Amino acid sequence: MKKQVQNYFLSILFLLLATLSVSAQLQEIDTTLTTNSLKVGIAGSQPFVFNNEEQDGIALEIWDRIANKQEWDYELKSFSTIETGLQQLNSNQIDMLIGPISITSRRVKSYKFTQPFYQSSLGIASRQDESGLWQRIKPFFSIELLLAVSGFLLILAVVGTLLWLAERHESPDQFPKDPVKGIGNGMWLAIVTMSTTGYGDMAPITLKGRIIAGAWMVITLIFAGSMIAGIASTLTLSGLGTSTIDKIEEISGKNTATLTDSPAIAIIKEHKAKVTQVSSLPEAMQLLKDKKVDAVVYDRPQLLYYQVNHPEEEIYVAKAEYYKQGYGFAFPEYTNRLSTINLKLLELAEEQEIQKIVDRYLGKDD
Repeated sequence: MKKQVQNYFLSILFLLLATLSVSAQLQEIDTTLTTNSLKVGIAGSQPFVFNNEEQDGIALEIWDRIANKQEWDYELKSFSTIETGLQQLNSNQIDMLIGPISITSRRVKSYKFTQPFYQSSLGIASRQDESGLWQRIKPFFSIELLLAVSGFLLILAVVGTLLWLAERHESPDQFPKDPVKGIGNGMWLAIVTMSTTGYGDMAPITLKGRIIAGAWMVITLIFAGSMIAGIASTLTLSGLGTSTIDKIEEISGKNTATLTDSPAIAIIKEHKAKVTQVSSLPEAMQLLKDKKVDAVVYDRPQLLYYQVNHPEEEIYVAKAEYYKQGYGFAFPEYTNRLSTINLKLLELAEEQEIQKIVDRYLGKDD
């Protein structure tokens, strides 16, 4: 009995010690947000983080506004990659990590994040240069159009042959026994009938011929509109006069550049475009400028930032967005100070301060 009581008290003591230990760890981690020397890690790419003397960028300016409101002092430590910064955060070498840090399900399992301060996505950049003569007539030499024309001629040949077979004995003047001339006249009659021109130079006189001609009239009434609409669409696209790309579907069959390991690779392959992988965005844009690729698919804010800072290159960034992800600030798993920072982020958003910062770097996305 004594042994059981003793074990019972030992268990209670153990639980108390464990609770005190966890509380001490939480307090140790948490109090860093109220000390005068917050260790803030920064990682990521421009325009969210600039590793220069001014230490500016979208993410840094937003954090600086929050720190000033709370009267927090902090020191910055730069990391070459976001993953390196997260590892340092995990080992308590820094108190938080700021930058364009994507909030993913994998990361949320190990870290805590603020609400997104920016909604990122993949975007498409293309040239706005004038199309040359070849670019204007190129659609007329596409495989799709050639197949459509070939199919149409085949149908005309079939209809012409049927008319010739039905009429050659009763109307040898209109449909000579020579197959080449007879089928040729049959195709001419099919074209005249389809276009409702009605020259009156030829007409079927047999019952079989009239049935074939009548059926052909009905068929062309149903399908001629679709065919004409397709041709008109081709003419419209070829007459646009620029090489801009507005939707991801338009990169099909085109040379498209992106950065190595970017999630854009998957979407490019999905739309049957040729992928050219490069190591940096300026390198991809140089390929676009030299007309070695038709488009660049990458993170949209980075594309907008490049566009703002290189107006002479006449880069066009489409409004379409794909694979949206929020950017947030990362904290250790054990922290309860997120509510304070989230509140300040909401206040900055409501006061349009965050939007003003973003517009200053990326321009107004009208």
